[in-house]
Amino acid sequence: MPHRDPSDDDPDVAPESSPAQPGTTPAEPGTPPPVPVPAPGFDPDEPPAVPSGKFGTPGRPLRRSSFLVGFTGALGVLLAYTLYLGIRNAGGILVLVVIALFLAVGLNPAVVRLRTWGVPHGLAVAVVALTVVLLLCGGIVALVPPIVTQSGQFIDQIPSLLDELRRNPTVNDLAERYDVVERVQGAANADTIGRALGGVLGGAQLIFGTVFRTLTVLVLTIYFLAYFDKLRSLGYALVPRSRRERAALIGDAILTKVGAYMVGALSIAVLAGATTFVFALIVGLPYPFALAVVVAVTDLIPQIGATLGAVIVSLVGFAADLPTGIACAVFFLVYQQVENYLIYPKVMRRSVEVNEVAALLAALLGVALLGVVGALIAIPTVAALQLILREVVLPRQERN
Repeated sequence: MPHRDPSDDDPDVAPESSPAQPGTTPAEPGTPPPVPVPAPGFDPDEPPAVPSGKFGTPGRPLRRSSFLVGFTGALGVLLAYTLYLGIRNAGGILVLVVIALFLAVGLNPAVVRLRTWGVPHGLAVAVVALTVVLLLCGGIVALVPPIVTQSGQFIDQIPSLLDELRRNPTVNDLAERYDVVERVQGAANADTIGRALGGVLGGAQLIFGTVFRTLTVLVLTIYFLAYFDKLRSLGYALVPRSRRERAALIGDAILTKVGAYMVGALSIAVLAGATTFVFALIVGLPYPFALAVVVAVTDLIPQIGATLGAVIVSLVGFAADLPTGIACAVFFLVYQQVENYLIYPKVMRRSVEVNEVAALLAALLGVALLGVVGALIAIPTVAALQLILREVVLPRQERN
């Protein structure tokens, strides 16, 4: 008959303790059981890594049949194509969002500076936004009246120009030889008038579209400025906790470089506009403030903007008289050398630290991809990529 332990039948008899595992110290009688220590990085609020069992036992995983793999792949391709169509259709809005983000990053240092002076956050954003609106309105007031005035003058001079052409015997001979008058009368039909009306409507649509896009960028910029800290914190929260601190440091450095680039570019543009305004007053160019605004705006475009503004002002000078045009060409030739070799390097070298070849290639690629917007964001984008390569990619390559 097999031997039975009394503890099997008597619940009051405590069972003998199991022998201690090798390498452990047996616990003394009467000591409480040890409290389990959570593993490092354990968060009690996070969901468990295994199913809780409230909703039944998980079933066996599905078989990786060829049909299931093909169906999943087809769904992935369809989702990618749908995403591509969405991005392509919303490309215009996404460009506006990128411009607004870029402007918000560039204007945020001004908001931070006002907050260090004791100004509340909302009031600081309102002051910066109001300054931008006033500058925009000043540019419009400076550019629109000259364009309207000169267009009206040209329309008023059309009859006198036609009379001068009629007095020219060569023009009359060509008109009689090719029946220009009859062709002009034949072209003045309903179809031509309809196309002209469509062109007028197209011009009005272009104007209203530009106004709408400008207002959209302005409103988005104000919203991004108001919620800049929350958006930045949300972006860092998407990074895993173990890498969040390093990502925040690199991200703040990138934002600082973009803001410094914006401040430097605006400073150089304002200096170019002010210098052009003084020069236009000295030589007697028409509409000096409008020309100064044109030079300041075009100077924001890297590499080619300063040359574009110089060409516009020089053409206005040549339209006035030959000596004025020559003076404009010489002035901009000298000023661009000073800006390229003295002003620009001192302002940008400390803030962006971008190689000149990389800046040129980035500007060309930015113009090819996004036009003027791409040229504006090209250099800070290259600065951000250089920082990521230097701090993340290259050290990882050295460790491997």
